[in-house]
Amino acid sequence: MEMHVAQIIALLITGLGVGFASGLLGVGGCFIMIPVQFWVLKSIGVDPTIAIRIAFGTNLLVVLPTAFSGAMTHHKKGAVVWKAGITLGITGAIGAFFGAFIAAHLPGKILNIAFGTAVVLGALRMLTAKPPQITEEPSDSLAAFILWGIPLGIVSGIIGIGGGVLMIPIMVYFLRFKMHQAVGTSTALMIFTALGGSLSFLINGLGVQGLPPYSTGYLNWLQWILLAGCSIPMAIVGAKTAHILPAKQLKYIFIAVMFYMGLKMIGVFAWLHLPI
Repeated sequence: MEMHVAQIIALLITGLGVGFASGLLGVGGCFIMIPVQFWVLKSIGVDPTIAIRIAFGTNLLVVLPTAFSGAMTHHKKGAVVWKAGITLGITGAIGAFFGAFIAAHLPGKILNIAFGTAVVLGALRMLTAKPPQITEEPSDSLAAFILWGIPLGIVSGIIGIGGGVLMIPIMVYFLRFKMHQAVGTSTALMIFTALGGSLSFLINGLGVQGLPPYSTGYLNWLQWILLAGCSIPMAIVGAKTAHILPAKQLKYIFIAVMFYMGLKMIGVFAWLHLPI
């Protein structure tokens, strides 16, 4: 069950892409990481059910320092609403802990399809909705942050994501955040959801047979070092790039990423035999 050079290089390149996407778009980059991690684990002989859980758990652990790195850069630009980020983050972390517990006991295929459908619907909503009035101030409601944070945390824990891809449309359309604020605050809340989810994957994977070397529960430390080592510095580059781009361009890049991620999770590309 040892990794070869090609697999290590694939993880390093993936880490660079994930870091940039995280800083630029305020997403954890799971749509890039999980398929690569899953392929690497299966290719060294790990059972597919265990492989997908390790991919989810380790992915959340990579999101943790990457989100912190991106959030600090956005904070310097004044784009993080900390009251929202911390409240959504803490309630999301509680939700993510329970979501990861559910994921450890359910087949991944059902969860992937449900999640992919939700992301595609979210992308369609962002594409067709009229932009909110800029004159309105962003929501400051603690109750609203708590009510949105828990269910989003549960979903992010179930499918091993930081939650940014689900939270940004909600912040823009329901909580009246400007796009740059939503991206910045999203990176902050992902610190918390990633912590809750990865901790749960660690606990729920303890004692499981057939784990690859360097694993604690459903967390694989070798994959984490390779991915996080590249993604942390690239998150700073991505976050700086986000502030150069106009909000409209940033929104369309985000929508394109959502469509790709949703269709990939549903399995549309595999069904059409497309190698993407």
